[in-house]
Amino acid sequence: MQEETKNKFADWHDKNYKLLFLIPLTLLLFSLVYLGIFYYKNNDFIYKDISLTGGTSATISGEIDINNLEQFLSGKLEDVNTRKIYDILTREQKAVIIETKSSAEETKQILEDYLGYELNSENSSFEFTGSALSESFYKQLLIAILFAFIFMAIVVFIIFRTFIPSLAVIMSVVADIIMTLALVNLLGIKMSSAGIIAFLMLIGYSVDTDILLTTRILKRQEGSLNERIFKAFQTGMTMTLTSLLAIVFAFIVVKSFSVVLSQIFLILSIGLCFDIINTWVTNVSILKWYVKEK
Repeated sequence: MQEETKNKFADWHDKNYKLLFLIPLTLLLFSLVYLGIFYYKNNDFIYKDISLTGGTSATISGEIDINNLEQFLSGKLEDVNTRKIYDILTREQKAVIIETKSSAEETKQILEDYLGYELNSENSSFEFTGSALSESFYKQLLIAILFAFIFMAIVVFIIFRTFIPSLAVIMSVVADIIMTLALVNLLGIKMSSAGIIAFLMLIGYSVDTDILLTTRILKRQEGSLNERIFKAFQTGMTMTLTSLLAIVFAFIVVKSFSVVLSQIFLILSIGLCFDIINTWVTNVSILKWYVKEK
């Protein structure tokens, strides 16, 4: 019964794999159009937090009403973002983090006016990053991603030594990054340096299943084409779902007390979901077409 179902699906896929390719292609085109409009409006491809634009990060201990605080700071500080920090076990609020592009001195003065007491090293901490330093760090991270992608592409071409299969792997990775970036912007997430690093990690997560699939199809001759794809799918989905479940669980655990880790895990979770589509629809469709034509 299982073998019969598998054969029916294989027959259906043989007839429709080119149509299925339109799904990720539509998503990719939408993402590209959205990112183009986003860049036109914001002169950049992402929303940046103060780690990439420069500004002040203030951490104030104690339980503070964050809604009243946001209303008070509105119009007084530039580009304010606030969040709570909780105890992971008791869920008790431990502190509030305020991020703004305003200077540390101005931020401290306005917060003291709201709180009604002096902020010192015992009840608060302030960190200021200059815009020039943040911009330089941002450019270095982008260069690191560019070099990682170039070296990944070189390795892929060396492994397979054929243009279309190698291009399919690279296209899948590019699609993962573009779709993830578009969704991150749609969600209004302000990217930190940790978020940029998450995209660097996503390149590694994305390429492994694509290499597995391409190796199974081109370099192994056991069974039919559909059988090789199905075996690669079983192994690849096990890898991806295991990673995805671990990352989602980690995100749930850390989201209340670590914005750095939660952003990394959120971006990786989104990227892995898109990787399932781009590996097992985009890459499979291109490779099946290539093998059948060849």
